[in-house]
This record gives sequence, C-alpha cells and structure tokens, in this order.
Amino acid sequence: MDVSSLEVSSIVDSLRLERYLSSSNGVVNAVLSSEPARRMYYRLRPMLPDSVRANLQRFFLRDWHKLTFPHWPVDTSVERILERALISTMQARKLNTIPFIWFWPDGALSSAIVTHDVETTTGLELVPRLIGLDNVFGIKSSFQLVPEQRYMLSPSLLAAIREQQCEVNVHGLNHDGNLFRNRKTFMKQAKWINHYVEVFGAEGFRSACMYRNMDWYEELNISYDMSVPNVSHLEPQRGGCCTVFPYFIGQVLELPLTTIQDYSLFHILGDYSINLWKRQIELILSKHGLISFIVHPDYIFGERPLLAYKALLAYLSRLRSEKNVWIARPGDVNHWWRERSAMRLVLEGHKWRIEGRGRKRARIGFACIEEDRIVYRVARSSEAPAADQFEGVCLP
Repeated sequence: MDVSSLEVSSIVDSLRLERYLSSSNGVVNAVLSSEPARRMYYRLRPMLPDSVRANLQRFFLRDWHKLTFPHWPVDTSVERILERALISTMQARKLNTIPFIWFWPDGALSSAIVTHDVETTTGLELVPRLIGLDNVFGIKSSFQLVPEQRYMLSPSLLAAIREQQCEVNVHGLNHDGNLFRNRKTFMKQAKWINHYVEVFGAEGFRSACMYRNMDWYEELNISYDMSVPNVSHLEPQRGGCCTVFPYFIGQVLELPLTTIQDYSLFHILGDYSINLWKRQIELILSKHGLISFIVHPDYIFGERPLLAYKALLAYLSRLRSEKNVWIARPGDVNHWWRERSAMRLVLEGHKWRIEGRGRKRARIGFACIEEDRIVYRVARSSEAPAADQFEGVCLP
C-alpha cells in the first residue's frame, strides 16, 4: 500500500510529539496519575532517604517490563518509517542511491552528549569534581541547574562552569514536578523560567523528572529542550518520542534522551555495569543517531556508580577515536542541527555541492538500497560525484 508523504509526516509527528498517547491536564500517562498522590510525593521527596525513594519508585514502575511500546531499550520507529517511505520513493523512481546532507559534522558516524542534572546542595558541591572527572576523558558537558528553592546559585559558579567550557541550562523552576500540571500552573512558572534563562545566559532547558507537554513549549524562550525520552518506561511520565535524532517542535529543537538515566540504571534496575548503556549505544550507532546521557553529581560518587561512570567515559572516549563519534555539548548539537537544516544540496554539472552556513564541516551522504533496506554512506568532503540526477534530500 502506497503511503503519501503527508501521511508519513502525520505518523512521524504522532510519534515524536507523543500524540499516540491520551493526555489530560498536560500530564501524559503519568505513573502517579492521582493528583493528590503526586503532590504528596513531590512534597515529601526532598526529605525521603535515597533507599526509601528507590523502593517507592520501584513499586510504581514495577510493570515497566510489560510495556510493549515504545520498544525497549531503544525505539527507532520514526527512523524505520522514514526509511520505508524512502525505499518506496526510490523504487518508484528506479533509483538505487540518493544524496543527502550527512547527519553530523566532519562525517562523524554519530554524536554523543553527556548532561548533568543537579538536584541537591550535595550535587551542587560536587559539580567541580564532576567537571574534573569528565575532563580526564576530554569530554565537555552541560549542567542543568534548578533556579529556585533547591539550593543557592551564585554568578561565580555559573562563570566557573563556563570557564571549563561546559554549558549551563535551566532545570525546571523548583523541581517540584508540577510544571505541566495544568496550563495555569505552567504559564505562571514559564514566566520565571524565562527570567532564569536570561539570567543564566542559557539556551537549553530540561524539565524536572522529565515531565513534558510539547504543545506548550512555544511559551519558553529557549533554543533547545532535553526533556523527551526515546523510551520512558522508567520515567514518571510514560511514552517516548521513538526517535534517536533531534527534531523541531516549532522553533525549539528537541534533543531526546536516548539512554537510561544513571539513577534508573543503578537504583531501579540495580545494575552497576555499563552493559545496558553499551547495548543502547550499539542500537543508536546502527542508525547514526544521537547518544545522550543524564548523569547526576548527586548520585554518581558512590563507589559502584563511580566505577561504572568511569567505564562509560572510557568507552565513549574509545568510540570517539575508533568509530568517529562526535562528542559534543548540547548547544553544539543544537547549533549544528540548525545550520544543517538550512543547508541545501546543489547539483553543478556532475557533482553535488553543499551550500549554506557551516558547509565546510558538512559532508554529503548517500542513502543506498541494499537487500530491501537502507544503508548509509558518507563522502569525504562537501562535494561528491552525482550518481544520478535526483534532487538532494535532508534526512531524517
């Protein structure tokens, strides 16, 4: 059955924007669906010992392994749909290969970002130590900071983070889990979030506990968001965007979380190895997608979590040198993806050439049909011979 481009776009939007889920009051399919229970939990949460929190979360998330969609541990439904549509188009036009602007700069196989959400005063005090640890492996990260109530922030701390070439972003307003409770609450908090975006000099945002309502993002004065998981079986709000690539929500670029959070791995699953992370990385690499992590300074400096995190950093460092994975800050990915979206392929004689800002780092990719599936190849420069006279495309 032939599916039109409009139908494909509608299906993809339904997945990326989680419209396949029923929604109510801005909180979509939340684990704590009872409003009084949710309020009580987030009011008591700062006072609960870690062991009690973990036990409560394991109880509320106990059915996670029974969820069949999105697909655990990584869902690439969007990529599969786009690739099937591309195959259909290519076969209709009797083409085996088409060019497009490669996903990442300098022909990188994939991209990876490491982000740190700071939840407590203890976590804030450990920020310099975490920066130092990341620096050992040549990784620059972003720190999402809670503007109100949780701890005191100083301009000197923001400056110190940036002096280490790391980024500062806004992490909700007060981490009470109520930002998306209803439109009135959201609009009231959005005003102050926008204030702190300006005060911080931030471009990015992540909501507390990964709560989200993408239809309201236009009210936030941000360039990019990092609040949507690829699969959220182990998050308070169920669902997932089913893609491993950045995508636009209006003018906001979404950088989805594509791997399990450190807290969920260690305290919910009780797994202190990096085997699950490596499995997720492998699946994302196979699609050339964005590998994104959340690691909290609040929880990572125990003996077992720290050993696992060091192993992860070492593994990422090897991927950078052996697999040409671009390890970047979220803001760098945001800037690149925006530049890429504005570039275009131009056919001059028998060569494809990229035009637009940032083109020197851009490469031409080729989508090829092999055994009824799409295989991607990348050229070494921003020019490449034209295999066929077909209009260049931008994927995904």
